[in-house]
Amino acid sequence: MCGVTGWVSYDRDLTNETVTLRAMTATLAARGPDGEGLWTGRHAGLGHRRLAVLDLPGGTQPMIAETPGGAVVLSYSGEVYNYRELRAELRGRGHRFRTVSDTEVVLAAYLEWGEDLVERLNGMFAFAIWDDRQERLLLARDRFGVKPMFLYPTPDGLLFGSEPKAILANPLARKVLDEDGLREIFGFVKVPGSAVWSGMRELKPGTLAVLDRRGLRERTYWRLTAAPHPDGVPETVARVRELLHDIARRQLVADVPQCVLLSGGLDSSVLTALAAEVLHEHGEIPRTFAVSFAGEQDGFVPHVLQDSLDAPFVKQVARYVGTEHADLVLDHTELADPANRAAAVRARDLPTGMGEMDVSLLLLFRAARARATVALSGESADEVFAGYWWFHDEGAQQAPIYPWIHGIGGAQSQSRPLVNAGLAARLDVPGHLRQGYADALAQAPVLDSDDEREQRLRRICHVHLSQFLTNMLDRKDRMSMATGLEVRVPFCDHRLVEYVYNTPWALKTFDGKEKSLLRGAADGLLPRAVLERRKSPYPSTQDVKYLLAVQDQLHELLARRDTPVFDLIERDWVRAVATAAPALIDRATRQFVERLLDITMWLDIYRPEMRL
Repeated sequence: MCGVTGWVSYDRDLTNETVTLRAMTATLAARGPDGEGLWTGRHAGLGHRRLAVLDLPGGTQPMIAETPGGAVVLSYSGEVYNYRELRAELRGRGHRFRTVSDTEVVLAAYLEWGEDLVERLNGMFAFAIWDDRQERLLLARDRFGVKPMFLYPTPDGLLFGSEPKAILANPLARKVLDEDGLREIFGFVKVPGSAVWSGMRELKPGTLAVLDRRGLRERTYWRLTAAPHPDGVPETVARVRELLHDIARRQLVADVPQCVLLSGGLDSSVLTALAAEVLHEHGEIPRTFAVSFAGEQDGFVPHVLQDSLDAPFVKQVARYVGTEHADLVLDHTELADPANRAAAVRARDLPTGMGEMDVSLLLLFRAARARATVALSGESADEVFAGYWWFHDEGAQQAPIYPWIHGIGGAQSQSRPLVNAGLAARLDVPGHLRQGYADALAQAPVLDSDDEREQRLRRICHVHLSQFLTNMLDRKDRMSMATGLEVRVPFCDHRLVEYVYNTPWALKTFDGKEKSLLRGAADGLLPRAVLERRKSPYPSTQDVKYLLAVQDQLHELLARRDTPVFDLIERDWVRAVATAAPALIDRATRQFVERLLDITMWLDIYRPEMRL
């Protein structure tokens, strides 16, 4: 993994701007604690922070290829899992390698195939290549956006970086928040390409951008397509199992310690079992990590999103598979600690997080990083295999709003007086969400031969993959890289996603449950109780002491006279929540309260200029 940043300017000499470029690079130190590099030419500068995973002595960056026409320079973040096959092919085409890193393979692939190299890469990546021969910049991002890349066009070029903070370290970038940014903050939906900051955007997943003196051009090199699925249940289950075994072997390649994030749910348990097979073959004992909350077994109340605690299932899997397991047990004081909230907000750069779930994930990653550098995560299995309960709810399927917002009561909560009345009318967040969802549905590829219900469900699956998943991957990336931990997401392998996306709904639910294909593919790998366990989300504390601590922070906020948050938020709403009995604060309200505290922290840290 790593941090990438840079600056292209056709009207100035950037060899005189090394101080600014170093400042941009320094903001990404947490993403790359193992090394720093900077390359500057007349019209381009590339910075890099390295997290060493493969070829520890040889993979330093920016990596430079000197050619007769000039230098070609690469700053690269991520992992290419088929780099060995690509290196063999490139050797056959005459390329010579001085390292065993995947970084050099990416650089050689560009020299051989130009921008078409992206179509040959299997992995998670975001990179920048400056080609001095043509004074041209190439930026690319993996198919699902596992690794980030932000852009900030300037009058004579471009600023870019793995995180907004790198761009904002350049004086040319303005910290401006406008109404579009506020719609993103209050909408609980990440629109692909958005970045909240005015003038900044994110390179969309599966997209590359080319900048030269003619300007900036972008093209999509990969998107999901609809295709007939000829296989029956046995063949489909077998193919999913085959892909999962291949993916696990490809992604368990590293020159540093590795682990698996184990929640006791089907997704992470399958990965744990697959990883254990591979690691045991090499004489290694797999490490697993889980998060839980102090005293949770005493007061747990089942609800629509979670009907059982994770801990018993985690223990079953760890024993069954044979892992070296560690639990991180958090209490309400750690979850509510403003310092931990500030760390999570700084990691995101944006107040679009998930409250205490961001904090607990950040703390889990810190604990895992003490014993490993690479982790496997089950993220994206629910989007790929239709695991969320609202996939299977008729009301959510038919609702004119994103199913996950409908599923948590967010549609009703949009009418609550959180945002100041005048601002709320201008933002029209409910209308923004309805239009965004309609547009997303319309963009989903379907088969004309499918009936209306099949098309609708396929569209819903696509919206989850194109919009819900991006937010989850952002969260995973920012919290993990803030601790210097590389988290890999095997279920995002595009071969698996393409195959499962095109399976009919009847196959996705062939046993009458969610994630039928994954359950079938994992048969024999796990205890029956884990295989049959109902979908359980990333854990959230039910400790009333956490909610009381949050209410105390609301009282402190109400007492402040210097916060700009009340230019946005209705003070009476905050007062009502601060004084309410905890039992009366529902899940949707709690999410809004946590978003409010994140916004307050973000405004304090970044001090944006508001154009409202």
